[in-house]
Amino acid sequence: MTTIGVLALQGGVREHATMLQGLGATVRLVKKASDLSGVDGLVIPGGESSVIDRLARSLGLADPLRDAIRSGLPVLGTCAGLILLSEQVENPAPGQQTFGGLDVTVRRNAFGSQRDSFDASIPVAGVGGEVDVSFIRAPIVVSHAPSVEVIARTRGAIVGVRQGPVVGLSFHPEVTGDDRIHKQFLTEIAAGRG
Repeated sequence: MTTIGVLALQGGVREHATMLQGLGATVRLVKKASDLSGVDGLVIPGGESSVIDRLARSLGLADPLRDAIRSGLPVLGTCAGLILLSEQVENPAPGQQTFGGLDVTVRRNAFGSQRDSFDASIPVAGVGGEVDVSFIRAPIVVSHAPSVEVIARTRGAIVGVRQGPVVGLSFHPEVTGDDRIHKQFLTEIAAGRG
């Protein structure tokens, strides 16, 4: 049985947990460092990246998250999760830090405000076909290292990347109910364990 941690400090925790459980994974809500012990992968949900960052630091969770990611823990980050996985943020909130894991620079809220949110069907490499997703105050990747694979684009912008076992997405597949990205994440974790 695959155990996936979902960082449960703020944001779309329930939607990810429900989708992962529907795919047969055991879900552990990660609220403190000890919750990371024994997880096979981690999801960092969308929400407010600056709030998640501040809470993670105040709860002593930021450094254990950084260490786990550096040690090769498979991670899927959506929206705010992409921001938190980036090495650089072009327009950070005051004092904002990240966990790292993706050698990219992102721009927060690149598509505009909440009212500029939109749904789309976009191709995502490795998943097969177009995936139904939501963009909600979404970031974009503005630059990346050669070791980073671009896995999704829309409107001329990079909205999905992968570097080793770490995947960052600008969008929310969990909002639309399209579970293929989560299924692929679980499949790759199982293959890595095998």
